[in-house]
Amino acid sequence: MNLKGNTILITGGGTGIGRGLAEALHALGNQVVIAGRRKQRLDETTAANRGMKSATLDIEDPAAIRAFAAKIVKDFPALNVLVNCAGIMRVENMREPAAVDDAGAIVATNLLGTMRMTSALVAHLQQQPSAAVMNVSSGLAFVPLTATPTYCATKAAIHSYSQSLRHQLRDSSVEVLELIPPYVQTDLLGPSQAKDPRAMPLSEFIAEAMEILKAGPKNGEVVVKRCEMLRYAAESKRYDDVFQSLNAMSFEV
Repeated sequence: MNLKGNTILITGGGTGIGRGLAEALHALGNQVVIAGRRKQRLDETTAANRGMKSATLDIEDPAAIRAFAAKIVKDFPALNVLVNCAGIMRVENMREPAAVDDAGAIVATNLLGTMRMTSALVAHLQQQPSAAVMNVSSGLAFVPLTATPTYCATKAAIHSYSQSLRHQLRDSSVEVLELIPPYVQTDLLGPSQAKDPRAMPLSEFIAEAMEILKAGPKNGEVVVKRCEMLRYAAESKRYDDVFQSLNAMSFEV
């Protein structure tokens, strides 16, 4: 992926990893458009980054995604990069029937939102001389944190989906990338995560991820060193140990 001269749409771009990516790519001179549900967060981000644009989006609504995609292409015809970063993470007690209500929202946002947004824009992206789709999964796609089962399942599905999309678009101008974060200091799981010393500082994660993107990621996957233990747990034949270690950790939400 060429890191300069792009017009980039980032869903979930008002907070966390999405905002970090938006600011890093904006600093390189790209036209960045961020999207999300919370207008206040979007406005805070664009106010801090002159020239960055924003648009509200309900990523759970299929009709809203179609209308949004049509407007974005009209307003930004040079759009050539899509970053699917919108996501939610919730602790679920699978012994309780009500847990399935949270599961539906997580699937709609993390998985279906990514698939629907990609589907809505893929024809346009293929018309660009150089384009990319970057899906944000997680190290938890490879070793699940059992307290957040649906989140982990959606991220595993994003990994699989990204592989299929990459293969189907292999003869097109669209590069398919997968960003695989470790535990990062954001508020994804709750306010305490942003200060958890066990989590990777957001600025460090973004800096390392950008360096990997600049160098060209192997197999289309952006994996920082801190995430290698999770990503390659099965390949290194350490899956059981990593699983037990991960799920022995406690998380405040």
